[in-house]
Amino acid sequence: SPDPSIDPDEVIMVVVQGFTIYVHCIFGRGNKQKYSDWMCCPVHLLEEMLLETDSKSLRSVNGSRRNSVSSLVSSSSASSNLSHLEEDSWILWGRIVNEWEEVRKKKEKQLKDLVRKGIPHHFRAIVWQLLCNAQNMPIKDQYSELLKMTSPCEKLIRRDIARTYPEHEFFKEDSLGQEVLFNVMKAYSLVDREVGYCQGSAFIVGLLLMQMPEEEAFCVFVKLMQDYRLRELFKPSMAELGLCMYQFEFMIQELLPDLHIHFQAQSFHTSMYASSWFLTIFLTSFPLPVATRIFDIFMLEGLEIVFRVGLAILQLNQAELIQLDMEGMLQHFQKVIPHQLESGPDKVILAAYNVKYNAKKMKKLEKEYTTIKTKEMEEQVEIKVSGEAGQVTRAQEAEETYLVVRELATVRQQSEEATAQLELAQSTIRELQQRPLLESILQLERELVQARLKEAESQCALKEMQDKILDIEKRNTSLPDDTNVVRLQEELIAGKLREAEAVTGQKELRQQVRDLDEHWQRHLARTAGRWKDIPKKNAMSELQDELMSVRLREAEAQAELRESRQRMMELETQNQIHGNQLRRAEQEGRGFQERVTVLTAQNKSLYVQLQEIKRKQAEIECKNKEEVMAVRLREADNIAAMAELQQQISELEIQKEEGKVQGQLNNTDSSQYIRDLKDQIAELKHEVSSYNRGILNQGNNKHRLYLLFSETILLAIFLMFLLRFVYFEANCRSVNYAHNCRTPTPPPPPEIK
Repeated sequence: SPDPSIDPDEVIMVVVQGFTIYVHCIFGRGNKQKYSDWMCCPVHLLEEMLLETDSKSLRSVNGSRRNSVSSLVSSSSASSNLSHLEEDSWILWGRIVNEWEEVRKKKEKQLKDLVRKGIPHHFRAIVWQLLCNAQNMPIKDQYSELLKMTSPCEKLIRRDIARTYPEHEFFKEDSLGQEVLFNVMKAYSLVDREVGYCQGSAFIVGLLLMQMPEEEAFCVFVKLMQDYRLRELFKPSMAELGLCMYQFEFMIQELLPDLHIHFQAQSFHTSMYASSWFLTIFLTSFPLPVATRIFDIFMLEGLEIVFRVGLAILQLNQAELIQLDMEGMLQHFQKVIPHQLESGPDKVILAAYNVKYNAKKMKKLEKEYTTIKTKEMEEQVEIKVSGEAGQVTRAQEAEETYLVVRELATVRQQSEEATAQLELAQSTIRELQQRPLLESILQLERELVQARLKEAESQCALKEMQDKILDIEKRNTSLPDDTNVVRLQEELIAGKLREAEAVTGQKELRQQVRDLDEHWQRHLARTAGRWKDIPKKNAMSELQDELMSVRLREAEAQAELRESRQRMMELETQNQIHGNQLRRAEQEGRGFQERVTVLTAQNKSLYVQLQEIKRKQAEIECKNKEEVMAVRLREADNIAAMAELQQQISELEIQKEEGKVQGQLNNTDSSQYIRDLKDQIAELKHEVSSYNRGILNQGNNKHRLYLLFSETILLAIFLMFLLRFVYFEANCRSVNYAHNCRTPTPPPPPEIK
């Protein structure tokens, strides 16, 4: 209890919630009311008052708290001050905080009324902790150790942090708020690995960090997850969210039947607009002041306020929603309703407590939902069991049918493939028969050119890839090192922490110095008269001097202790920073090694492809050379055969001339016969020349030469056989003529075949 002998203007030591703190003149000079009627504010609020004039220290120590507070608490009873809540809210809430256990047990109704009317901003941190019993949680001591561990959810948390209150000053990009939010979410993901991290929970943690330090916010969040059904909501199965949607839809059907019918007609499901209400307690749907007021009530009453406020919103907007389609209703929930609530939450909260909420019926709905889900699971199990009984026979039949169908399909496929191959072979044979030799040579030359072009393209592509790799390496070397930025950020955070610790230690030392100074002045005042009368110090004065010297040495020892602690904290921070830098360097090294391995493998594959292309090109060149040599050999053979035929033609012409001379000796029949043969030869020549002219008009020069060469060979062969036949016939006639000259009866003319 306070000592009435101590002046309120002096230094006051007050014990609140297990903390010993020093308060210097927090009520101002001239206030003569007995300070035993005043209660001390919470520790973190007192820190705000002491650091009120130093905005930089305020940001580094308290994070999200920017306004100074003062705790004015009256000694009058809470019941007598309820009517004057607006004037004495701080006094009243200060007394409630100090006498929390008694108020919670005996005056719960008055406490509910006060919470519904709103908790003062500067009392929210301590009141929220008291409402959820998170003041002295053992897990708070594990928080610093959890931050040193690695969580598998870190990437997801980092991704969503930028989308958490992006317009709030405390959570701007690369701010201290984002860092402490990441720390709390990471610590909880390590504590509760089943839930880990779920999108939406960061908004609740962000609201807590706006009111209190990160360690206390972590403890409150753990309590909310464990005792306020939030853990069941954020589980991967989200079974509790399905139950809430079922209960909320039943309340709409019962209290707002017309709106429920309209929702059903538009296929506008409850989860499309209400799931975020339950997951974030309206923090993503309503303006932040309104959602904070609702969160005050949620800390006291739980999810019941979410059902009430949700029904109140639907009641207030029922007329507008019935006239809209699905898209219009979504726009109404996202834009119109938040704009309506900007004026304040009192209207919605008043309407929420006019909603008929039956806790027993909600329990009944919970049992019904559990029964429905259980039946669904049993039906699924029965379907699986009953299906397994007939699955054996059906599986055998299906397997046999499948085998038959597969064999039939295989046979058909083989037949089609054989038919296709036969047609391809026949077409190839026809093409080979119809395509002359020179055309095949030209085709081979074109293929050779294409192969060389492909080789050149592959070489160009390889060169381009090498140039790109060199360019990328140059750009990578010119880019700034990301590790420097990260290192500077870490050093900045560590510097801010050390600065905050130093400022706090400095203020405490100043306070102790002022205390010692005051004691010394008092001591001088008491001993001033004695020194004039008594030349020597008595035992009491010596003891007081020794006491003052001991206190001075104690202050010096405490200063040295704080300095050593600060050095230790700096060393730990540097150790952590160096560890992070080493870990990032190892990760970058592994990344570079993997990249070098990938590039080496790509280089090898490209080299193998290049060798394969060169090998194919060499094979094609060899084949082309062989075919060209074969064509040249055939041309040489044809030229030799043509020379032989020309020689034979010359011989036949000579023989023909000789035959003509001998034929003149024969009768007129042989002359007529020879003339007929010449006419036939002329007709054949004319037909061959006309056919050749038609072909020559269509082909190219090489083709024409080839056809002329073939025509000459065929004509020479034909003339050779014809002249031989004529020569043989002439000889026969000459022999017969000589024989007829010896005998009187001439023989019949020979039969020409």
